[in-house]
Amino acid sequence: MSQPARLTIDIYSDVMCPWCIIGYSQLQKGLALLEGEIEAEIRWLPFELNPDMPPEGEGQAEHIVRKYGRTPQQAEAGRAQLLEIGWRAGYSFDFMGEGEPPKAMMRNTFAAHKLLKWALVEAGAKVQTALKLALFDAHFQQRRDVSDPDVLADIAASVGLDRGAARAAIDDEALGQIVRREEAQAWDMNISGVPAMVVQGKFLIPGAQEPEVYANALRRVAAKGL
Repeated sequence: MSQPARLTIDIYSDVMCPWCIIGYSQLQKGLALLEGEIEAEIRWLPFELNPDMPPEGEGQAEHIVRKYGRTPQQAEAGRAQLLEIGWRAGYSFDFMGEGEPPKAMMRNTFAAHKLLKWALVEAGAKVQTALKLALFDAHFQQRRDVSDPDVLADIAASVGLDRGAARAAIDDEALGQIVRREEAQAWDMNISGVPAMVVQGKFLIPGAQEPEVYANALRRVAAKGL
């Protein structure tokens, strides 16, 4: 029996992006269709949808109305549709914390991207993915402030990373420069939206796709033997 082909998938993504967790969930279903045929190492690369987001953040509903020119009713209808798509993909955007749900907010994610880069270098792709998924859950399901360095350090500790080292990484200017370079690389590749998955450093799969689309695309890349 032949060994499965091994592929690297770099995902440009933002923690604020619901389509990124939907795309990842669909990718996992696509990889399940390829079990025994293809194995993938997934790495997360930075992309800020709102690099100018102030430290205090912005209400999610107000943000959608302001940025996309929608009415509050259109924004609410879009959210209902997103919840349904997420549910079908296997991810819930429902609040899962205790008590009354805090207001849904948009946050600045630069510090989160620094933490994710540090996790990849420090602990490898699997731990980085565990951290990324924990950040998605913290933002969407727990409505925590993932721009807060102490919240980020707590989330890092929850996936087995050293809290003190994580907190120091968030303040590391050199890591910030690396994140800025990787963000610039995305623009150089004409990536203007996320998720954007780059397979083997060459082949772009844009947007959140159906599982079969991911499976077929990965098969084509594997067949090239690259």
